[in-house]
Amino acid sequence: MEHSSGNPFPLGASWDGKGVNFAIYAANAEAVELCFFSQDDDAETARIRLTERTRHVWHAYVSEIGPGQCYGYRIYGAYKPGEGQRYNSNKLLIDPYAKAISGKVNWHDSLFGYELTKDDLVMSEVDSAPFMPKSVVIDSSYDWEGVQPPRSHYNESVIYEAHVKGLTKLHPEIPEQIRGTYAAIAHPAITGHLKQLGVTAIELMPVHQFINDRHLEERGLSNYWGYNTIGFFAPNSRYSSSGIHGQQVREFKDMVKALHREGIEVILDVVYNHTAEGNHQGPTLSFKGVDNESYYRLTEDKRFYMDYTGTGNTLNANSPNVLRMIMDSLRYWILEMHVDGFRFDLASTLARGLNEVNMLGAFFSIIHQDPVISQVKLIAEPWDIGEGGYQVGNFPSGWAEWNGKYRDCIRDYWRGEERMLGEFASRLTGSPDLYQDNDRSPTASINFITAHDGFTMHDLVSYNQKNNEANGEDNQDGEEHNRSSNYGAEGDTEDAGINALRSRQKRNFLTTLFLSQGVPMLVAGDELGRTQKGNNNAYCQDNELSWLHWDQADQELLTFTRRLIKLRADHPVLRRRKWFKGEPLKDKGVPDIAWFLPEGSEMEAHNWEEDFAKSLAVFLQAEGTAFYILFNAHHEGVMFRMPPAQFGADWELVLDTGLNELQESYQPEAEMVVEGRTVMVLKTK
Repeated sequence: MEHSSGNPFPLGASWDGKGVNFAIYAANAEAVELCFFSQDDDAETARIRLTERTRHVWHAYVSEIGPGQCYGYRIYGAYKPGEGQRYNSNKLLIDPYAKAISGKVNWHDSLFGYELTKDDLVMSEVDSAPFMPKSVVIDSSYDWEGVQPPRSHYNESVIYEAHVKGLTKLHPEIPEQIRGTYAAIAHPAITGHLKQLGVTAIELMPVHQFINDRHLEERGLSNYWGYNTIGFFAPNSRYSSSGIHGQQVREFKDMVKALHREGIEVILDVVYNHTAEGNHQGPTLSFKGVDNESYYRLTEDKRFYMDYTGTGNTLNANSPNVLRMIMDSLRYWILEMHVDGFRFDLASTLARGLNEVNMLGAFFSIIHQDPVISQVKLIAEPWDIGEGGYQVGNFPSGWAEWNGKYRDCIRDYWRGEERMLGEFASRLTGSPDLYQDNDRSPTASINFITAHDGFTMHDLVSYNQKNNEANGEDNQDGEEHNRSSNYGAEGDTEDAGINALRSRQKRNFLTTLFLSQGVPMLVAGDELGRTQKGNNNAYCQDNELSWLHWDQADQELLTFTRRLIKLRADHPVLRRRKWFKGEPLKDKGVPDIAWFLPEGSEMEAHNWEEDFAKSLAVFLQAEGTAFYILFNAHHEGVMFRMPPAQFGADWELVLDTGLNELQESYQPEAEMVVEGRTVMVLKTK
């Protein structure tokens, strides 16, 4: 096969219309071979040895090949696990910069760099190529037809967390042949639902190429969620309806373009903290065989891996070449795939120095100064499993965070737990205790009641205990302390009173979420009443337990949710960009925010410290509109009094989570009974 020296940049495989430049970083390798394979039968068709090496990058230019060409690497070097080196040329490796990856890992003992019958110190000499997916050369050209990213401000955003397959697999209006794929997300049935709901951004669970764990496949399960990445540049081929030899790239771009046309941003859940290669007993698929010492954080005994993620390994974000790969990946998804932001899984791991979490570390410094990455939405899952890993409120300016404290507080408030009203008020106003002193705004808080991991909102009000037996781990997996309540019966019940209370609690959760300052995140299906039958860790359930059942949608709840999101969108005071000051506004004489006891008097300092109190009201105003919101988490009704006339002369009821037939207008100091576990929202006329 005709080839020449080529160039060390860019890394990966780059087609120029006449041939392909290949470049791979392998600092400690002794030799590198580039192998080519047929699309038709996966047979190896050619192999060349790379002879050019520039600054640890091996490279070559191969003429007369192009898009669709399948390839992989074999890398030679020492196999000395005790010294951190795991080179094994018998193992075909995925290009760390592959833009497309064909097919799946077909589990076989040959995929491991060592003899499985012995231990990882004994090198395996069996060829893994027949069982490996192949890297694919792509044509990166694409016509975006002038469609531009929406660039919604955070305070205008409503995020919808969704799984590509789970959202679309059972939708009756989507053609069956594209259900579960990127093309299905682009279908009008989905984009229309998102638009009618009022969603401004869809946050997709992992779509980077990932693999199924061997132990799951052996139990007839799969890694459904996808937090098991093997390719940081490649859209997952399992979500492609059009092909796996580069077609998945174009289909992904078609999806992004369709969403952008509707004004909906695309945020990706990305997993840069670990890879699918596991610990010292895991397979050799890519990074481990390319340059184990560079890509991973190793212990003092370099045979073993540091594990801050619970997956067996941790990517070494302190290594310059790993940092470069992460930044190159992020830029690629922004510039080439037009995505609008990222949610970083276990983001504290990326901030770790030698051990401790360092928010001034290289990862954040590089992102902060990058003119491309720094301009998109950056959302942290602000924790990992290591010591000091819980970092809610500590990420730098420019970052938003999944606010786990918001979730816990709001769940506890509505199930009647004894928590200080002061914390509830803080969470409702954007969590200033976490973000205000760090040059951040209320929109640093991504507010959520539920997420992909844990109970759905329906299950949150239907189960006291998790029900994860289907995962095959004797119900030992998943969170034990869910802050949930079944309100009198575990799971499904025909008791009308219990079902009515559960429905009201779902409305209470949603109302609190969308009336809170910050950025609301809704999990796909919560607006439809989706259940996972009490499974709070459905990571391995690629079946109807996890998929949305559109034919069983709670239409009343859907209508209520649309109404809530529209109320938020219509009134800037409900989605402020800046903090409340609690000071009188110009020409108004009353503050922008004030808190009231049910009897109508303003709250004093000692009222905030009463953990038995379950009821309060809040006055909000901005731009000529005022709201008075009454919260009653007590199980019985409470008498409330409207505030004095200076706060508003004429009020209209715009929302009641009890769905009661109440009078529509109220005067200053008028009294009303707010039913147990109810929110009422009034607005000045």
